[in-house]
Amino acid sequence: MINNVLYYVVWSPNPAVFSGFDRLRWYSLLFALGFIVSQQIMVHFFRKEGHDEQLVDRLTIYMVLATILGARLGHVLFYEPARYLSNPIDILKVWEGGLASHGAAIGILFALWLYAKKTPGQSYLWVVDRIVIVVALTGALIRVGNLMNSEIGGKATGTDQGIVFARDTEDILSTMNLPIESIESYKPEDREDELQGTGRVPVNIDIRISKGGFDESNLASVLERDVKYALTRFNSSKKYMAENPETPLNMEITDEGDHYLAVVKTFGIAKHPTQIYEALTYFLIFILLFIGWRKYKAGIPEGLYLGLFLISVFGMRFVWEFFKENQVDFEDNLTFNMGQALSIPLVLAGIGLVIYALKTKKTNQK
Repeated sequence: MINNVLYYVVWSPNPAVFSGFDRLRWYSLLFALGFIVSQQIMVHFFRKEGHDEQLVDRLTIYMVLATILGARLGHVLFYEPARYLSNPIDILKVWEGGLASHGAAIGILFALWLYAKKTPGQSYLWVVDRIVIVVALTGALIRVGNLMNSEIGGKATGTDQGIVFARDTEDILSTMNLPIESIESYKPEDREDELQGTGRVPVNIDIRISKGGFDESNLASVLERDVKYALTRFNSSKKYMAENPETPLNMEITDEGDHYLAVVKTFGIAKHPTQIYEALTYFLIFILLFIGWRKYKAGIPEGLYLGLFLISVFGMRFVWEFFKENQVDFEDNLTFNMGQALSIPLVLAGIGLVIYALKTKKTNQK
């Protein structure tokens, strides 16, 4: 029973919140939810510390614009500058993906400087020290959105524990020139004897096909050719699946009356669920910072929370990057990938801020 809990999971959720309505996606919903919840928490902070709650609306506008623009420009400049500089209009296509948390951090810090400059009675560091609490929560929700999109996944675990990301493969199979009604990937319960402890784990794919003009023999030949090609020749399938290109496709077709059911017995690669690692880390940081604020409030030395945030969030980001796949090819030749390289100066800045805040507190107590 314990072993079953530790085994892998086949992960293939629909990134759309409602089936058939692809415009509303989990990532977008969770991204927006992060800002909505954060706004209410900031109202609570302002109220408890005697500041004008109406200022939160203005602050939210600064935050939303800074996060989206900073994250997008960060991805463009740090990860794919050649692509976007040769096609500048693509920079505006945020819906296609490509957001960098380091860019968002820089954008937020700059936007809050502008906000504080135009808002009497609130120092820059006071505002930032409260904002980082809710940023940690929003970061956790965004990583859950990444999980629902089956993106920013981890490296292979090399064991039979982890997540098999099957969504990309299902999308490829859905493009076959067949009257496909549904595709479902799952962990088979009758193939545990095929586990070898190597991270190459059994995955079944059910393909439901309306009968149309196909008879079973013709369908079998088409599926054997197209499914094998989809599982072994596409880069995304090679990345997540482990079908042997040299062996015949292991498949069973049954006549279900009004449709055929093809059960493809293949293998996937168990990978680290780094989205979950990061989401749990950021949520824990949010909880600890919030508890600290409730206890000390105005007694928090200015700059301390920003420093702790930079150290904890980007320090853990540096660690988790060891378990994540590189996002772009050039990172394969780097000692530390881009996420790690950008985290180092932010962690160092955080250490400097903590030292500054503690020294300032001692000076004020004298």
